Amino acid sequence: MNADSSHTAGALRDLIDHLPDPCPDSLARAAERQDQLTKPRGALGDLEALAIRLAGVFGTERPHPQGAAVIVAAGDHGVTSEGVSAYPPEVTPAMLANFLAETEAGPGGAAVNALARATGTRVYVMNAGVNADLPDHPGLIRAALRRGSRNLRVESAMTEEETRQLILAGARAAQQAIEDGADFLIPGEMGIGNTTPAAAITARMLGAAPEAVTGRGTGVDDERLSHKVAVVRAALERSPVTDPLAVLTEFGGYEIAAMLGMMLQAARERRAVILDGFVEGSAALIGVALNSNLRHFLFPAGECAERGHRAQLEHLGLKPMFNLGLRLGEGTGGVLAVPLLRGAAATLREMRTFEEAGIAAG
Repeated sequence: MNADSSHTAGALRDLIDHLPDPCPDSLARAAERQDQLTKPRGALGDLEALAIRLAGVFGTERPHPQGAAVIVAAGDHGVTSEGVSAYPPEVTPAMLANFLAETEAGPGGAAVNALARATGTRVYVMNAGVNADLPDHPGLIRAALRRGSRNLRVESAMTEEETRQLILAGARAAQQAIEDGADFLIPGEMGIGNTTPAAAITARMLGAAPEAVTGRGTGVDDERLSHKVAVVRAALERSPVTDPLAVLTEFGGYEIAAMLGMMLQAARERRAVILDGFVEGSAALIGVALNSNLRHFLFPAGECAERGHRAQLEHLGLKPMFNLGLRLGEGTGGVLAVPLLRGAAATLREMRTFEEAGIAAG
């Protein structure tokens, strides 16, 4: 290992090893307060548990998280040469340009931009490894080391050093968003073909059969889905690795590594990470395997339509907030969850207890 590799390895180990616990005192006080609020116990359903979890994340029984940011990391994948997607890889740089385009409504013309404007969420865009020459843009975070990952069916998708560098790049992007005021951090992604590496990661981390966790992605037909499953199976047979970082290196992608770094840094800084869908879930599986404390900071937005997402959430022991049949990516589901989580925190913070309201509890 050369000096540069030794440095990144040390920085990554420091990031992984220093994730805090949720604040136990805040959790206990929030749970006690929740049961004293002017409502029947449990009447707010899942909002009650979400509010208590937020208290543990932010270290106060009356959490007041407001700022939200989504960081959309874009990357291409060598495995698209296997015909696993309904769309060509040229769509990735085109969509990245769309995230940054100036429109009548404001910056960005993609779904995540529209939803971000509607929810008061700031959008950041990262080139994690797009296979194109991209023009300079002041809103683009440049983190690419290579123009797309390698074909995971026949070789490692990334090198160990590339994996480390992209995780750390994601961590730096998250830290910038936090310094800009983000309390909620949403890792987002764009990458044609990226549900294939996500499926391979999920299959290996869960010990699941490829067909159980490989879905239609961009909407492939039955024949192409069968081929996609075969590609995932071939990749898993090629490499028997089980170490989490090795799994990410063998089967992952640059934007997946970057999203892992975002999650780790946000947790380290005691911010709530809102998970979007299946690709983000694959990064979360790696992260929780590296340090189980990460789980306490993860808030799944919704169960997406991609096969395998439910298995990810069940493995993580986390309950999604909604099911709208989303399968776009970009962090769209995560952005939609921002006002819901703000509302959950507001009930704990702003509602009065029976004693404060002078009402006799039932």
